[in-house]
Amino acid sequence: MRTISTKPLVVAALLLGTLAACNTTYAQGAPQAITEKRTDVVQLASGYRASKLSGADVYNNNKDTIGTLDDLIVSPSADRSTYAILSVGGFLGMGKHLVAVPFTDLQINNRRIVLPDATKKSLEALPEFKYAPD
Repeated sequence: MRTISTKPLVVAALLLGTLAACNTTYAQGAPQAITEKRTDVVQLASGYRASKLSGADVYNNNKDTIGTLDDLIVSPSADRSTYAILSVGGFLGMGKHLVAVPFTDLQINNRRIVLPDATKKSLEALPEFKYAPD
């Protein structure tokens, strides 16, 4: 009759117990820290949802329609700036020119979006924005 040594099982159990007690294992091999920040959820809920703003007309101070809000993009840089992608010009979706403007340049009041000093010509003069391939 052959006997099986339980020594490797005991060693493995001790190692796992030691690791659990020390709590030094990390996901993906690096320590992770999650910080909590309290958010006023009532105030936040009264904000504007990107999905509801998408497709909205954008006006200037003269109440001229100068474009349409196509999308919002969060920059991959460390500051995580948000940019509004505006569709300018074109007719029925043909020949439209997409441009990116800092979201902080927009004024939003009752779902009316205003880019105060802009004109269609000034927006069309901006470099064209193109979405990165998925």
